[in-house]
Amino acid sequence: MTQELTNIGQIGTWLAEEPELFVVYDLNAAWVAREVLAALPGVKKAVGLETSEERKTLDTARNLSRVLLQADASRRALLLAIGGGITTDLTGFTAGIYKRGIRYANFPTTLLGQVDAAIGGKTGVNLDGYKNMLGVFRMPEYTFLCADVLRTLPRRTFLSGVSELLKTFLLADGNAYAAVLPLLTDTKQGLSVPEGPQNDGPAIGALGKWVVRAARIKEEIVARDPYEQGERAKLNLGHTFGHAIEHEALRRGQDISHGEAVALGMLLAARLSESLGVAENGLAARLEADFSAIGLPTQCPYPLEALQEAMAKDKKAQGGGKVKFVLPVTPGEVIFQELNPYDLHFDTK
Repeated sequence: MTQELTNIGQIGTWLAEEPELFVVYDLNAAWVAREVLAALPGVKKAVGLETSEERKTLDTARNLSRVLLQADASRRALLLAIGGGITTDLTGFTAGIYKRGIRYANFPTTLLGQVDAAIGGKTGVNLDGYKNMLGVFRMPEYTFLCADVLRTLPRRTFLSGVSELLKTFLLADGNAYAAVLPLLTDTKQGLSVPEGPQNDGPAIGALGKWVVRAARIKEEIVARDPYEQGERAKLNLGHTFGHAIEHEALRRGQDISHGEAVALGMLLAARLSESLGVAENGLAARLEADFSAIGLPTQCPYPLEALQEAMAKDKKAQGGGKVKFVLPVTPGEVIFQELNPYDLHFDTK
């Protein structure tokens, strides 16, 4: 369950009495980890990770498992992840496989983690460049949401989270989508405050309630469909195309973040939806204008043909070569449609 914290040290209220507490943290969030560890002096072991999609592998999960084994961690242990989506995915996956499963909790330090990656119990690692091909469903004990940790995010990292925030509203709450846009566009220059935790981006405080709203939406959907047998698949809006874009970028040695890929994936899904007569006319152009005003990318660098193989190998692929695409109809509404990626014909530009 999600818990809002007014400051980092408040985490001690929830975890200070844990008898076997271990921490895995992203080295990019070391300052957050220091404050957490100060509030939790009983931590048995803290491990810092250099995070990247290339390191989000079974080998890293195996190494984390060895740390737990060498520290005699029992099945009562709780593993706390501090970092972005790569860290929470890796930590949750490790918790799911170590001794057939121990408890874990998430302290996401990125906007993307707070509204999406750290919520819902999907964990996983990459395989041969394909996103989250190995994974388990394992719900965290807690996901702690603290606005303070967002104040130091570089602009690009923050905008990756904005992409997932907008995704959640596009699939479930059109009013929230319309309400949050002016905040994001009006404070565009204030989203990047990379110097240190003493700084404050003007958007952070006002954005807080929308972060919580997005987190609650995902939490409610997951509660109704924990193992993605139906409604939960809506949360994949933009991800079928997005994961294919990430795979192609990795193959070419190019730098496209997960949030950027999802933003592009949502636009491609809207164009596909319009081409099939599902979406309202002009939806793709509207979303493109909205994303551009915020600072998200809008032009896919790869042709459709370069994405089709990765989409066909997507872990959510159905039998007969079909993939369940999430197609936007209008802000706040999506539908599912099973399609063969090789049968798609529309312009990605």
